[in-house]
Amino acid sequence: MAAADPYKVKHVESVLKSSDVLARIFTLAPGDTIPWHYHQHSADHFFVLEGVLSISTREPALTRKLSVGQSHKIVPGTAHLVVNGGTTTAAFCFCRVLGPTIGIRPSDALLTD
Repeated sequence: MAAADPYKVKHVESVLKSSDVLARIFTLAPGDTIPWHYHQHSADHFFVLEGVLSISTREPALTRKLSVGQSHKIVPGTAHLVVNGGTTTAAFCFCRVLGPTIGIRPSDALLTD
């Protein structure tokens, strides 16, 4: 499903894309956001390489601030928002076993594969 208003971040570098695995390095400038979205059948794994990354979830309603060397897993079906949580550039490695992406509301932008 394509996003109505795609999100923009400083840089995305594909590291690996196969029929079942996706790995990317994301670089987010201060204020950059990957909007609310979820994946029904796949988990997202985040590994912070630089700066501070904030990952929020709706159920449970939590925000985690991760710094360099920390990681976090979002389980399938969990709505999440990813934000540069600091005042400098943030970078993270993102890995996912591929599955469909489903938006929360039509007005939400989606993270597409």
